[in-house]
Formats: sequence, structure tokens, C-alpha cells
Amino acid sequence: MSFMYNPFPYDDPVPVNRPALSEHAVKSLTRGTAKSAAVLAGVLAEKAARRNVTVAIDGYTTACFGTVVNLLCGELSKRGVTVSTVDFSLVYKGEAELKEMIDDRLSWDRSEDPTLLFGKIYHGGYEGIFCKSKLDQVSFALGEAKKGSGEVTIVYGYGCAVAAMRPLYDVICYLDVTPKESMLRIRRGEYVNLGMKKALPVNLIIRRCYYADFEVAVQLRKELLRGELIDWYFCSDDVTDLKMIGREGLREIFSAMAARPFRCKPVYLEGVWGGTYMKKLRGLPREMRNCAWIFDMIPMEVSVLVEIGDTVAEFPFCSLFMKESEAVMGPAAAEKYHGYFPIRFNWDDSYHSTGNMSIQCHSGGKYNVENYDELGRQDESYYVVVTGHGAKTFIGFRDDADIPRFFKDIEAADKERKPVDYMKYVSYEESRPGLQVMLPAGTIHSSGRNQVILEIGSLTVGSYTYKMYDYLRLDFDGKQRPIHTKLGELNVRQDRRTSVIHDPESPEYIVQKPRTVREGEGWKEVILGENPQMYISLRRLEFETSVEDDTDGKFHVLTLVDGEKVRIRSAAHPERCYEASFMDVVVVPASVGPYVVENLGKEPVCVHKTTLREGFEYDKA
Repeated sequence: MSFMYNPFPYDDPVPVNRPALSEHAVKSLTRGTAKSAAVLAGVLAEKAARRNVTVAIDGYTTACFGTVVNLLCGELSKRGVTVSTVDFSLVYKGEAELKEMIDDRLSWDRSEDPTLLFGKIYHGGYEGIFCKSKLDQVSFALGEAKKGSGEVTIVYGYGCAVAAMRPLYDVICYLDVTPKESMLRIRRGEYVNLGMKKALPVNLIIRRCYYADFEVAVQLRKELLRGELIDWYFCSDDVTDLKMIGREGLREIFSAMAARPFRCKPVYLEGVWGGTYMKKLRGLPREMRNCAWIFDMIPMEVSVLVEIGDTVAEFPFCSLFMKESEAVMGPAAAEKYHGYFPIRFNWDDSYHSTGNMSIQCHSGGKYNVENYDELGRQDESYYVVVTGHGAKTFIGFRDDADIPRFFKDIEAADKERKPVDYMKYVSYEESRPGLQVMLPAGTIHSSGRNQVILEIGSLTVGSYTYKMYDYLRLDFDGKQRPIHTKLGELNVRQDRRTSVIHDPESPEYIVQKPRTVREGEGWKEVILGENPQMYISLRRLEFETSVEDDTDGKFHVLTLVDGEKVRIRSAAHPERCYEASFMDVVVVPASVGPYVVENLGKEPVCVHKTTLREGFEYDKA
């Protein structure tokens, strides 16, 4: 499911990308909801003068069709065009049938899944949600409506632009919504699940969205973008200020972004163990209780801000990389990971907080595929950037841990609220800036209080985090936080103990010593962590003035972890650049090739670098 259950409603204005765009691309954007409707109505009226026109208006989950449809109808009527509308939700199967079909894929066992988070991905597409006889009736009616001239038929709703319907349309429009805004709309009560008449409780709406609604929307959007089948694309987060972009303009904007280093717009979330460091560093709103998570580059959760002339437009990062996956990721990675960006990046801030993150583990590939129909295992890693007094990073079991006793203790904590002396069981590292630990699926771990870590994880789209102990802590609503003792015991690796994870001869060597792989005058590159169980390579660039690198067909993700500011630029096209401040996460697309990182400060700097390790193509889920 989405990591982003409750994003804080704050829009970070800083990470704006400024690609060089042609005048044609800039002029392809129409800003303003009313103006967009007027421009589109003019295009449709001109077409309708020759023959009847049928328009599809599809969109991502929570898209607000009503505003666009109403304004468009009004503008067409002013031009003397007869308009009719078709609500495409009429072709869906009945509520009971859909509920049975999807609910059968969801977990309802609260002994294993106390807050009903988990399920299996629905892979049937929108087509599986449609009633064939109803779809046939609408298709026939639309075929009849194409006869004559002077009329426009608007078909609107989720799934109306599926392949079977596209031959019936003259124009296809798409209302895109960023993941954060989609989640905020759900929480504001502005969305009910596909085919439902009434809203479920919010947590169940979100779960059903993750396993069904979001999934079918993502797949159709990918098909439309990659096939360049959208005539008019709308950035529709702000219903009062839509940005409409024509097909050719959208192609150039996305292509330009995929040819330069860029940064995503972060999403900020509060949490019971949240800290204060990132809140101060990035000037977050005072009313935030704390800032526990910062999704700087979690692919399915973030967006990108792009300056287009005098307008800043916002696109889901998912839309950009699914259209430009080969350019952003490299052809081999795009094929391997089916167009999904395979690594996620977020900050975990427990600096001056009330406590540690939960003691937890994540599930492996076989378990995720069989139980959730997911893409693979959930690996993670921690890189420590900021520490305070007594900070610790927990990883693996102690050599002397009585693990059966540990399982009994955490079960008693969950059922009887008895505290656990977890320090008897879980091993830890004394945290220091620059510490890198790898967390292959199944590793018990936690980020301790009083630090900020860069968490780097695998492509698993959902969050399969099994909290095994959470210090009897209550959530913000005063309720006991959910614990997944059964799932944790099923998935935790008991053999990852202190001596094993530090042993260079062990395949479980995941707390590694840095080793230099290349160096020159005033710079060097070190490997911080590589392990055959994980397809990522974790490195650090250390330099005084500048360092050169080459994507060599694979994307790099760079994070300034020590220093004030750097410029990351293409070697061949220096104007394709991004200036990154401390703790900014920047994607260097595979298409960039040779690039340079320049220190814009006075002191030497360190840049964390993540890429795919050699042989990632042969990695198994």
C-alpha cells in the first residue's frame, strides 16, 4: 500500500526544475481552469463544424471530472454547439459484484493484520471492472453519435480511455493528479472507491485504492503516456487553476526533464517518533507536530515541479518516468523493472524525538510474490547523516540473543502490554555520520532516536513493514500502535547476528567497511555497501572542488550529505544542471552520460551516490 497514509498538507516551493524548452512547448501550456476549458472548446467546436466529435476525459484516481465537464459544456454551448455527456461509471459492474471480486483479495484476519493493511494486487485492469453488456450499449450509442455534424459528446470517468474504447474517440483528455493530492482528497472525503456508492472508512478506502483503484489507474496512464495517446493533458491538483498541455508540448517537457539532473518535490509526514532536524532545515510549517518522514524520492509518492515559461507545473514523478523510463533509468533497468523506478529514497528524522522507530523487519521476494502479488522483496539500507547524543542504529540479533524468548516477549508486549528489554536481543551500531548499513529483506532493524538517516530501499511499491516491538507506544489518537508479531516471526532472519553481519567472509556481510574504488587529486569514490542479496550499490564521492563521473547507461541518485551546495551538471551540456543544497536528493538520468559535480562551498564535501550494482540484470526477486 501507499507509504503516504497521511501526508502533511504542505507544498514545498523550492525544488523547481528549469529545463530549456522551445517557444512552442511553452505556448502549448494554457494556464487557468476557465481559460483551458475555453481553448479546448474552441478546438472541439472547429472540429464539430465538419462532423460530430466524441471526447474522452479520463483521469487518475480522485480526478475531479465535474468542473472540467461543466465548464466545457458551457463554453461549447456559447459557441452554438450541441453537447451531450456520458458518465462512464455507468458501465461498471454492480457494487456487490465488485466488492466481492476485490474484497476476496484483501486480508481480513486482524490477528495477523490488526489494522487491515494488506492484500493482493488486482491485475484485471479497468476492463475487469466493466460489465460487458453495459459497455456494449455505450459503445453502440457512441458509434451512432458520430453521425452528422455540429454536436460534441463528452464521455468522462475512470477507464473511459481503455484500448477497446479509443477507436470511438476523436480527442482524448487526461486529468492527472499527484499522489499527495490524491491522498488528501481521499482524507477530505472527496472520493469513493470504484463502483461504490458510499465511502468506506478512510483506511479501508486507501487499502482498496492501493490494491485496485491506484493499480488500474497507473497501468492505464502508463499505456496512454507511452503510446502518446493523450491529446490534452491536465495538471489538475488545483481544480481552480488547471494547466492544460498539448501532446507535443508534453512530449518535449518530459524529454527535456529526462535529459538533465532533476529533483523531486518532497512529501512531509508527522509520526509519533518524529524529530525536529528537517523541520528546521527546510523551514516547514510551525503547526507540524514534528517531521518523521520526508519522501524526497519515493517514486510512486512524489511529484516534479517544472518551470514552463512563467508558470510552474506539477507532474507525478510516476508519469514522467513511465513515459521516459529508458532515458531516466537506462534500457536494461527499464526492461528489468517493467518501467518502475527501482529504488526509493526518504529521510527518517528522530532527532531530539521521543524515541526510536519500531523494531521491525520486511518480507522477502518469495513471500511478497505469493502473498501480495508484489514485484519482489523489500530491501532497505540506512545511511546516517546527522546524530545527537547517544544515537544508535539497530541491526540484526545479538550473538547471545535467546530468539525464542524474544518472540514470547514481544507477543506478551502486544497482548498484555508488558515492556520488553529489547537491548537483550537486538544488536546495534553506535551511530556516527557516514555509517552505512545494509538491510536485506528479513533483517531485524530500527533507526534509534536522535539521528537523521537517509533510507534507501528497493522497488517494492507497498510498505510491508512488520513492527515487532514498538515500546507500548500510542499513536496520535491515543490508540495502541499495531504490531505484526506473527508476520514478523515468519519473515525475520534469525541467522543475521552481530558477528555474522560484520564478517567480510560471510554472505551476510551487511555492515561493511568503506573501500576506495577510484581516486585522483583532491577526490575519491568509496563503496559503502554492496551485497549479492541487494541489487543496489551504495557509494560516496568525497572531493574538494569537483569530481567527474559517468552514468554509463544506469541512473545515479546523488545526495549532498556533507557540505553546503553543489552543482550537478552534464559534461556535454553544462546548462543541464541542478544546484543541490545539503540533504537534497537529485536524480541523474542514465541519458546524461558523463557529468560533473562541482563544490559551490568552501569546505570539502561528501555526496552519497546510489546506483544499480553490476549484474543487477540477473538479480532474482
